[in-house]
Amino acid sequence: MAQILDGRALAQRIREKVKMMIASLPSKPGMAVILVGDDPASHLYVSLKEKACKEVGIYFEKFLFPASATTEVLVEKIKELNAREDVNGILVQFPLPSQDQDENAVAQAIDPNKDIDGFHPENLRRLEAGEPSLVPPVALGIMKLIDATNVDVRNKTATLVCSEFFARPIVALLKERRVRAEIGPSGPIGPIGPLGPMTDILIVAVGKPHSIQASQVKQGAIVIDVGTTKTSEGLLGDVDPNVQDVAGFLTPVPGGVGPMTVAMLTLNVVKAYQIQQRTST
Repeated sequence: MAQILDGRALAQRIREKVKMMIASLPSKPGMAVILVGDDPASHLYVSLKEKACKEVGIYFEKFLFPASATTEVLVEKIKELNAREDVNGILVQFPLPSQDQDENAVAQAIDPNKDIDGFHPENLRRLEAGEPSLVPPVALGIMKLIDATNVDVRNKTATLVCSEFFARPIVALLKERRVRAEIGPSGPIGPIGPLGPMTDILIVAVGKPHSIQASQVKQGAIVIDVGTTKTSEGLLGDVDPNVQDVAGFLTPVPGGVGPMTVAMLTLNVVKAYQIQQRTST
């Protein structure tokens, strides 16, 4: 029976650590969020981030835009926030509601040193080059959960069943721990069948409830379930409950990667603050 990795408890410990870090800083870090449209899920995610920021002592500012806001309007607001010394971290809540809005242009308008979501190409370049960078909080959260197993992962193998965009920062972090990582197909059907039983760490983010079965998982593997799909039964992950019978460790949905992502976001705000303090002196 798999040991369940409690993301909520681990996230609470991280927030307490961040709170102590902030208390020792000469000034209060600030975070700005741009929220476009009325999507309930996006508003919920932003409210969770706001709550976490207030808990640890981060100044939080939210900017609401209608779903019709143009890319140019959003970029102009980002440029304004880039110039503000009291805003150390900038986050745009994706996805944007309209296909007319250029998410790449919006993400790339953020100063890389304020890019607390880690989406800017420059931050990915820095990470893959082994340079100091701001890393996506979800990737950091996944690594913290793997670390929480206390398993020596050096020379282990990992398979990531997700998009290449999502996988790249995780692959870079796994490489730092000497894990051999492969990006599997974006869906669990087909090649993941033979890949799963050979991999020591399986990370899944495809948004297909219960699509990974026990037969696809190696005995004793670390399984990180990032997928979250809202259904009539509640929030469901990508991993079927029967995986508990073979995995060594498993993250729950909800209560696994989600809370960790929000906690690591607050840590990124502090890291961005420290980067900006160094570059301004």
